[in-house]
Amino acid sequence: MPHTLIIVAGRTERHYWRDLWRYRELFYFLAWRDILVRYKQTSVGVLWAVLRPFLTMVVFTLVFGKLAKLPAGNAPYPILVFAALLPWQFFSNAFAEAGNSLIANSSMISKVYFPRLVIPTSAIIVSFVDFLISFAILVGLMVWYGYLPDWHILTLPLFVLMAFAAAMGAGLWIAALNVKYRDFRYIIPFVVQIGMYVSPVGFSSTIVPEQWRQLYSLNPMVGVIDGFRWAIMRGETPIYWPGFQLSLMLVMITLITGIFYFRKTEKSFADVI
Repeated sequence: MPHTLIIVAGRTERHYWRDLWRYRELFYFLAWRDILVRYKQTSVGVLWAVLRPFLTMVVFTLVFGKLAKLPAGNAPYPILVFAALLPWQFFSNAFAEAGNSLIANSSMISKVYFPRLVIPTSAIIVSFVDFLISFAILVGLMVWYGYLPDWHILTLPLFVLMAFAAAMGAGLWIAALNVKYRDFRYIIPFVVQIGMYVSPVGFSSTIVPEQWRQLYSLNPMVGVIDGFRWAIMRGETPIYWPGFQLSLMLVMITLITGIFYFRKTEKSFADVI
């Protein structure tokens, strides 16, 4: 006898987290659909996920490494830059995609019940696929320069989780706000553009004066980027641990409050969107 799903009032409150698992196939479908659209309907396909961070790395290396001559320790400057580009581009792509995801899928939201958390989460997963593709460039750079990692690389998954939490928290906040206040669609590209320059992507955060490091770490991506570099570059770019702890705390606060605010406002998405 086929299973019948009956939707009743209040169901979203009583069985929400269970329904996230029940609707996992929708999650897979949305993520796979967006991956196919991104890589099949562009002229360069997967190559674009490689070209964009590579060209950004070249520009930052020329500007900060060759012209400004900022320090990179014992590591080649392209590796210093790319170790930061990986988490930053994952965060910025996830933030932008998640922020616009509910609006892009408004027809689904207004017609059928499912946990709305599925939509921004699937968008973040698509950005994570870009992250994995771009990681191949880093591997190639390290082989090219003969700069191989040591035991610090074993800690990289922890910093990947931190980057994922930062992307998830910020993505849920901006996704929910963008439904209610459509002007936020103009804020998303602004935050992405400014964020790259106020984060230590093209330079090491060690150049920031000691008395400003704690304040600088109020940007949660500072801790994420410093952690990536520490893991990839054999610990040669030291982590400012008080600032890292502050960044980690802010990431967790953003994630928890993002989930809470998203859950609080999603009941009205179908009416507003």
